[in-house]
Amino acid sequence: MEWHDEGLVLGARRHGESDLILSLLTRGHGRHAGLVKGGGGRRAGGLYEIGNRLSAVWRGRLPEHLGRYACEVQAQHAALLLDEPLRLAALASAAAVAEAALPEREPHQRAFEGFAGLVDSLISTQGIIEWGARYARWELDLLAELGFGLDLASCAVSGATTDLAFVSPASGRAVSRQAAGIWRERLLPLPSFLLGGEADLDQLRQGLELTGLFLERHALAKMPAARNRFLARFQRLA
Repeated sequence: MEWHDEGLVLGARRHGESDLILSLLTRGHGRHAGLVKGGGGRRAGGLYEIGNRLSAVWRGRLPEHLGRYACEVQAQHAALLLDEPLRLAALASAAAVAEAALPEREPHQRAFEGFAGLVDSLISTQGIIEWGARYARWELDLLAELGFGLDLASCAVSGATTDLAFVSPASGRAVSRQAAGIWRERLLPLPSFLLGGEADLDQLRQGLELTGLFLERHALAKMPAARNRFLARFQRLA
């Protein structure tokens, strides 16, 4: 069988002397791996770097087989970030989270569009506040796509829709400042930029810590090392 799709590189690992096992996040076929003959050779150059957008043809005798990829590059995004270590760390983090959290060969077009939008944001001229907020919202959307979305629309205790300042680590629901009362020390801070407000570096850190907790609890067996490194960079900045 055979299919054609566009995909974004999530990762590639060596297989033998010159081949690669390539993992793509595709628009119509979800997270999908395949063998690339000669993909690890010199001629491939930077074709299979994380974040690159490829036009891919997958062929396999049966749908459950690993199969083979034949790819052409549409955009080499990774090369544009070589002089931007923090943005590059964000890209590596997002790819590792998507690779670990998304089920294999299950279409998630919303996840594809979100990841593509995040990559575009990282290579644009936006500052750290803009793309950092986009990254945190992407993880929030990924949780929702996987069925573990946080409910930040109203207070879990009072039903209020204003002055929401915390998130319950147990339920993932927002809690207002007034309703938090004596339990506020047990709650997680809710950064206002996730509700449409302005962001700063400290709020971005809080947002990454918030989404990371629920990702690790519900969607990941273990937090990827690339995600931990990215968070550590933000914690130092904040």
